[in-house]
Amino acid sequence: MIDINKAIATTVKTGKVLFGAENTIKTAKTGKAKLIVVAANCPQDVRKDIEYYCRLSNISIIIYNGTSIDLGAACGKTFIVSALTIRDPGDSEILKLTEASNV
Repeated sequence: MIDINKAIATTVKTGKVLFGAENTIKTAKTGKAKLIVVAANCPQDVRKDIEYYCRLSNISIIIYNGTSIDLGAACGKTFIVSALTIRDPGDSEILKLTEASNV
């Protein structure tokens, strides 16, 4: 099993990641994301928007089992992160998490 915190940290260091709900919604609308990660305590209206556009664009979404503070810490940031977009996973194997859940 892949440790999601390590996978997120590796992705942030080696891949292309956008932080924030606004960026996440924009990339979900355009379909330019490989994966979207949303904190468990993301505001409900924002989360519904993200989930809606992910379904339309056929983008996988992971609900992070922690708060936005925990997600920010997993990213190595000193600020809260309610949602993040992974455009390129870099050296991380985070995309395998979605493959495992689709099987």
